[in-house]
Amino acid sequence: MTMNASEQALDAIRRRLGPKGWISDRHDMAPYLEEQRGLYHGDCALVARPSTAAETAEVVRLCAGAKIPVTPQGGNTGLVGGGVPRGGIILSTDRLNRIRNLDIVNHAITVEAGCILADIQAAAAAAGALFPLSLAAEGSCRIGGNISTNAGGVAVLRYGSMRELVLGLEVALPDGRLWNGLRALRKDNAGYDLKHLFIGAEGTLGVITAAVLKLFPRPKARETALAALPTYEAALELFVRMRDQAGDSLTAFEVMCKTSVQLAFRHMPGCVDPFAERHPLYVLVELCGAAPRPALEEALAEAIKDGVVVDAVIASSESQSADLWRIRESIAEAQKREGASIKHDISAPISRLPEFFRRAVPMVEGELEGVRVVAFGHLGDGNIHFNLSRPEAADDREFLSHRKRLNRLVYDLVMEMNGSFSAEHGVGMLKTDDLERFKSETELDLMRTLKKALDPDNIMNPGKVILFD
Repeated sequence: MTMNASEQALDAIRRRLGPKGWISDRHDMAPYLEEQRGLYHGDCALVARPSTAAETAEVVRLCAGAKIPVTPQGGNTGLVGGGVPRGGIILSTDRLNRIRNLDIVNHAITVEAGCILADIQAAAAAAGALFPLSLAAEGSCRIGGNISTNAGGVAVLRYGSMRELVLGLEVALPDGRLWNGLRALRKDNAGYDLKHLFIGAEGTLGVITAAVLKLFPRPKARETALAALPTYEAALELFVRMRDQAGDSLTAFEVMCKTSVQLAFRHMPGCVDPFAERHPLYVLVELCGAAPRPALEEALAEAIKDGVVVDAVIASSESQSADLWRIRESIAEAQKREGASIKHDISAPISRLPEFFRRAVPMVEGELEGVRVVAFGHLGDGNIHFNLSRPEAADDREFLSHRKRLNRLVYDLVMEMNGSFSAEHGVGMLKTDDLERFKSETELDLMRTLKKALDPDNIMNPGKVILFD
């Protein structure tokens, strides 16, 4: 029987990658097909698992020739459906997992896209350096996905998002060519800075196969504190004081509402409330530097004296610091265990965050009786996870039926405040309609022009981010 072009391409991919390089059994493919929250379930003909950049480019070239859609996928930890396939193949980077080079003098590390974030952190630490990207999924997310979504995490305040941490990239382009831009340079003005086309593009313009990342000196000391506060206005005041007092040693400033920490204490083993009573708001502060404790103690003491902070604890050991961080890092999983949730990954100018909460909380509570606001996140860089948990007596499915209406209310408000409806999670499939609604025609036209120029047949992660026929 004569095979058609797609069958021929898939057969060539199998032969090129060998028996360990592809999966077609439905049961074995299942973990690759479902988004972790269960909102999307995809389908594809094959999971391709190349082990080199050259193999990756060859897979893309074969798919381009047969116009087979390619969905790049890293650790599949995304929250917007960006790694869920709509036919075609999944191109998994899980075998592209080598650290190619670590140059401690240049403070740079060259890694393949499938390296797990925690392994990169460990390799840097073993060499006496720091790779600062840190987020809840760091034990399973892969660096190519972090780059493709311009991941943020808890240390953006000091080190910046993924875009600021990438020096160079290697990318398999939609036509199957391999672009080697693995330059470990801090300064390079020789033409367009092409790496930025692919950072944050969610795999719609090519497949990242490797990257050169910035390393930093390891902090000589780290101090962590948890403060209890009465209002978001007080949290903003504490942030300004900490920033003025500590300067660039202020590394993290994380806010958590009362409901969010209650869920962590209820559901997550090891989460213990260090205070004798519950408070409306909590802030987790971390300072890193040569000797940051005096600055932290002074700022907190002044804030308590002035009524900005109600109570505070400062960790006296690494173990106590980990206990405080466990509260913050457990919230997302605790909310999942509580039942259905509607998530909003928003950002706004830091100065306007108290206004956002002052308007947003009564707005959603008035729209749906009993809804519980679970708000937490990176107040220091303006990114808040304004999540909603279902009313305690409600049915999950019935609650989720309100998603579009509640999304629209929250997003309309944040955009009115010159914010963003997607601060760090990306657009994926979940927010394509919102992108179309909020971006100007000029912006949408530029994005479509770029997509068509690099991927005229729309094979790279189709149906994600920007839509076109």
